[in-house]
Amino acid sequence: MDTPGTPALASPRIIPENSRLAFPLANTPLTDLSKPRCAWAQTDPLLAAYHDAEWGVPERDSRALWEKLMLDGFQAGLSWLTVLKKRDAFRAAFQGFDPEKVARMGPEDVERLLADPGIIRSRSKIEATIGNARAYLAMQARGEDFSTFVWTMAGGAPVRQRRRVPADVPAQTPLSQDMSKALKQRGFKFVGPVIVYAWLQATGVVDDHLDTCWRCHGGH
Repeated sequence: MDTPGTPALASPRIIPENSRLAFPLANTPLTDLSKPRCAWAQTDPLLAAYHDAEWGVPERDSRALWEKLMLDGFQAGLSWLTVLKKRDAFRAAFQGFDPEKVARMGPEDVERLLADPGIIRSRSKIEATIGNARAYLAMQARGEDFSTFVWTMAGGAPVRQRRRVPADVPAQTPLSQDMSKALKQRGFKFVGPVIVYAWLQATGVVDDHLDTCWRCHGGH
């Protein structure tokens, strides 16, 4: 289920650290606020740091891709900033987003997580994350690597876009629709096409930095 809204991921959008990213957010000081950025990244220093260090950086690690998809699922109906502020707590609660550990979680763990004030306490999203860990492992057991699955559907390389203004950025695309359908067929939940598109943007499968942004097409 997706809830469209204003761009917050060009766009963590309102919808419904990963330690292996190339530019760790925690080690990236905001030293140049004068750089031109995507509009959504100009509203908060934490968003600006995330934009500069992580958003749109191509991610090819399967576990890291899965973690980000889970966080985007928790974002549904909320702003990305809300999730970003709680990301460390999410990682602690879900044991580093290790799919094998998350897949072993049961009813007692669900109740424990529902009592954790550091995360978004939604039973449906918590249970979906546990189920999605099992779906991830089922793919793995069939010999289907998650990263290979994602990048093959995208054509093997980042999809480069021309986005001049925020209004040019869609909420979903045929690629996100196809990816959403394929994920659902594999047992994933909270993977509607709007959530999936935000995830593809965030993980660099799609490059949606505005043409005026210093990070456009991997700029440094």
